[in-house]
Amino acid sequence: MAQTDTVTRILDTAEVLFAERGFAETSLRNITGKAKVNLAAVNYHFGSKKALIQAVFARYLDPFSERFHNAIDELEATYGEEVIPLEVLLETMARTVLEVPAERHSLKVFMRLLGLAYSQAQGHLRRYIQEQYGTVFTRFVELVRQATPELPDAERFWRLHFVLGTVIFTFSGLDALRDISEKDYGEHVSVRNLVKRMRPVVVAAMQAPLPDLDGQDTDKTVTVLTGAG
Repeated sequence: MAQTDTVTRILDTAEVLFAERGFAETSLRNITGKAKVNLAAVNYHFGSKKALIQAVFARYLDPFSERFHNAIDELEATYGEEVIPLEVLLETMARTVLEVPAERHSLKVFMRLLGLAYSQAQGHLRRYIQEQYGTVFTRFVELVRQATPELPDAERFWRLHFVLGTVIFTFSGLDALRDISEKDYGEHVSVRNLVKRMRPVVVAAMQAPLPDLDGQDTDKTVTVLTGAG
């Protein structure tokens, strides 16, 4: 078996098992057994389980990062000095996310992996994503900040993560949700139609009135989150 075939088989197997079972619950032996390769092959090509997890994400995030940088470049060229509308920013990100798994495996696997990156204790993975792909996300967040000047930084942080959670929950459970939609409402929903349906919801969430936090000092919250001061 060629080296490239071995690497592809290991990565294909690892991403499915990670998505199904979680990172901690999936051992290298689980992966090698299903991929029909020996443990030495994993160690030779990746060196460690952490490196394998990062490589699984790189297959999605490398093309996503490149496409998203290009998409942001196009938006900035189109709008010039004008503020890019929030709805346009969110739709552009959603469209870019949808394009990447079409080249690899399912959107469901990608979203489950993304959810696990935040829900399981994988500090190395969050650091890796920040180091390797932080630039494109920083660009996006800055444009969102310009589009939502009324939001304090801390509130914007939470709302972006609420939106991310909504997207991850919806697409990681897409098969079940489609089944419910068809059986209970007689409606077949495509992924792109679902994005159109989700768009006004997430935009409204970002633009909702500020909550009453019982007089909590927002500036202090920003300082705690960012480590400034």
